[in-house]
Amino acid sequence: MAGKKVLIVYAHQEPKSFNGSLLKTAVEELTKQGCSVTVSDLYAMQFEPRATRNDIVGHLHNSEAFNYGVETWEAYKRGALSKDLVEEQKKVQEADLLIFQFPLFWFNMPAILKGWMDRVLVQGFAYDLSKAYDGGLLQGKLSLFSFTTGGGQEMYSKEGIGGDIRYVLWPMQHGIMHFCGVKVLEPHICYAPENVSEEKRKEMLAAWSQRLKTLWKEEPIDCSPEWYFK
Repeated sequence: MAGKKVLIVYAHQEPKSFNGSLLKTAVEELTKQGCSVTVSDLYAMQFEPRATRNDIVGHLHNSEAFNYGVETWEAYKRGALSKDLVEEQKKVQEADLLIFQFPLFWFNMPAILKGWMDRVLVQGFAYDLSKAYDGGLLQGKLSLFSFTTGGGQEMYSKEGIGGDIRYVLWPMQHGIMHFCGVKVLEPHICYAPENVSEEKRKEMLAAWSQRLKTLWKEEPIDCSPEWYFK
């Protein structure tokens, strides 16, 4: 939709990967719609995933015992977070839609993307103790998790050995995005792209492009435990 701002946080090492193709498809389709698209390519940026003392510029609130949560909260309030965090927070603040594009690693997002969540979505910016979930500080935004798996779809069913894929999504969609007040769209999952034909991969990319054409008309999921565990 023209005028909308989109931030795509991309976590894959190889531009020529299938995740890279999904990213390219999203950038092209959303730009064609008139959206302003920004990409945080975490590996290309050499984004630091570790949450450390280096994230605070200047003095500590308590130099006797380091508490990352407290220190980043205090630093955010006084404008003393490191430059890379401030830049990412600005991208998040400006975005109407956050898309996370990544391969599923060990039933989770890659460490570099988890590090982005840990470091960027700090207290005071994304949430507060009295302002979480529907009251989170990032209200008014949409999010979408687009990812690939190694196993096939049958593996990630209730009857499959991996269990329902929605179980995996609980900590990402509910524990992070919903906690921060962000509405969540249905995830976009490409199952085992490395194990299918080139024709099937092209179909997957076409399906992603097609979905993006009507994305702004979609309703967010019901952010409740029932969506994940019913």
